[in-house]
Amino acid sequence: MCLKIYPSLNLQQGHVVSTAWPGDSSFPLPMDLAEQLLDGGATRLSLVDVDAAMGRGNNRDLIGQILQRCRTRDRKICIQVAGGIRSSDQAQFFIDQGATWLVVGTILHKSPMVSEQLMARFPSFLSAAIDARAGLVHRSGWADPTTQSALDLALRAKAYGFRRLVFVDIPEDPTADPDFQTAQELAAATGLPLLMGGSLTAPHHLEAVYSKPGLQGALVDALLFHQNPRLLAFLQATVA
Repeated sequence: MCLKIYPSLNLQQGHVVSTAWPGDSSFPLPMDLAEQLLDGGATRLSLVDVDAAMGRGNNRDLIGQILQRCRTRDRKICIQVAGGIRSSDQAQFFIDQGATWLVVGTILHKSPMVSEQLMARFPSFLSAAIDARAGLVHRSGWADPTTQSALDLALRAKAYGFRRLVFVDIPEDPTADPDFQTAQELAAATGLPLLMGGSLTAPHHLEAVYSKPGLQGALVDALLFHQNPRLLAFLQATVA
């Protein structure tokens, strides 16, 4: 299996923020980090608008600029965009700028009608986000915990017609092992391609993904590649 690795740029107020070192701001500019990863051989990126996910503004123009820059590269770059995509106009903007995948999550809970409308217009672009801690769904940028199981939401997404799942495992403890069990349960129950992220922070986590049936890719905080040469070497080996 060829593992699809998506370095993930989490964007807040025009900056890259870290899921591993919250509060630290001594990181490269978003465009510079994207360029570094692409120069290093990355063929995929995930752009997450943290502000839009939490309903506190957006980084839409910045994401558009990164998408346009990726279109100028000498090879095709697969770009996934997530965070606060809750209308057809937003979805169309990112598609027009060159996004390959659009990830929606909160509207699966709050706006079933919007989910159906997006699926009717953009079926080949959409992925359903399942953000969960210990198997229970969190929404609105992880700020709103629920009692709904990740499996229930995944099955609802399949019923809407989504053809791809993004499972973001929110670790209770940064040192805890990734929740591969939930990831495999979602993949097996739905039969849909599944990317996993959130708790994948080290080369041995990515190596483990290879052995997990149903997992087709991994989302990894882009700043970890900037900080960890071994992780960057792993990324480069997968695209060599």
